[in-house]
Amino acid sequence: MSEEFYRMKRLPPYVIAEVNAMRAAARAAGEDIIDLGMGNPDLPPPDHVIAKLCEVAQKPSAHGYSQSMGIPGLRRAQANYYGRRFGVELDPETEVVVTMGSKEGLASLATAITAPGDVVLAPNPSYPIHMFGFIIAGATIRSVPTTPDEQYWKSLERAMAFTVPRPSILVVGYPSNPTAETVDLAFYERLVAWAKENNVWVLSDLAYSELYYDGNPTPSILQVPGAKDIAVEFTSLSKTYSMAGWRIGFAVGNKQLITALKRVKSYLDYGAFTPIQAAACAALNGPQDIVQKNRQLYHKRRDVMVEAFGRAGWEIPAPKASMFAWAPLPPSLKEMGSLEFSKQLLTHAKVAVAPGVGYGEDGEGYVRIAMVENEQRLRQAARNIRQYLKSMGVNTPSTKGAA
Repeated sequence: MSEEFYRMKRLPPYVIAEVNAMRAAARAAGEDIIDLGMGNPDLPPPDHVIAKLCEVAQKPSAHGYSQSMGIPGLRRAQANYYGRRFGVELDPETEVVVTMGSKEGLASLATAITAPGDVVLAPNPSYPIHMFGFIIAGATIRSVPTTPDEQYWKSLERAMAFTVPRPSILVVGYPSNPTAETVDLAFYERLVAWAKENNVWVLSDLAYSELYYDGNPTPSILQVPGAKDIAVEFTSLSKTYSMAGWRIGFAVGNKQLITALKRVKSYLDYGAFTPIQAAACAALNGPQDIVQKNRQLYHKRRDVMVEAFGRAGWEIPAPKASMFAWAPLPPSLKEMGSLEFSKQLLTHAKVAVAPGVGYGEDGEGYVRIAMVENEQRLRQAARNIRQYLKSMGVNTPSTKGAA
């Protein structure tokens, strides 16, 4: 049986896995690698959330099958969060479903609503599941830009005018992973109007809703009147409460899409472990000081990284939101490409970053830097990178100060 499976043929090699394998090998060999590659929070969840997990796990009744759509208390907690944060009213029975992280939710919804040959508009570069969740489901992807400028809207119009069959789904994700770009409510107002005019579903990924900087809160597409007619939105506790490994996320919005997602999930899973869902309730309903604390911490890391890397000879634009920086390769090393540059940083500077090409061909020329190490380690990364860049002739002590 030598033929490759049908869906495996549609999945290219996972480029980022090459760097991950090198990082794992280096660490196994005892090397001290500063890992800025994977967006894996290094901070702990709130104490009261862990306490609730332990408390509920002690109950014998908590270890059976849960509900694939999420326990009622958690769906209510998420609806209340949207009310507090965005002023959006949600029915926890018909407009909210708990997912095993936003990634699983997106993939399951793709399975639920995609027919083979459907055309889906997805940003490029973007988080891989935005494209490959639909590719696995049998769809064809037409790329649109990630940058929300006038070129974005022109790209949408061209897609609708010249694609057969006409696209039926649009994926958006702001703050963007990997580019950290943001949008305002006016963007969503225009998007909702466009989607209604063109009869297109909109799937919004708002996983970084609470990691915004400079006093500019990120909006939700559901704040637009009538958005629930065409949109569903995904959020996650992974970054907001440093609960990435807990795999708790949500889909909220359009009742038809939520019903389809519930139905598929009822076949695929029995929901997250009940004590985890109970602890997630504690996160959403309890003290929210951890949210502000984490935001301030990532903000400080951002400023330290931009300043230290800049003095090391690598100018990086300051992200407006998320836990990532989208960094163009140093101009003199651009021809190297993002994958080789990432490998060289790992080998020679002992710093892991994610190659931009792993997020789509339009990510070439960039790397994604995750701010998941403390300030001291970020400064050490800058010193290591400075020495590597110097060895490549990018900067010299006479033109750049010490990091």
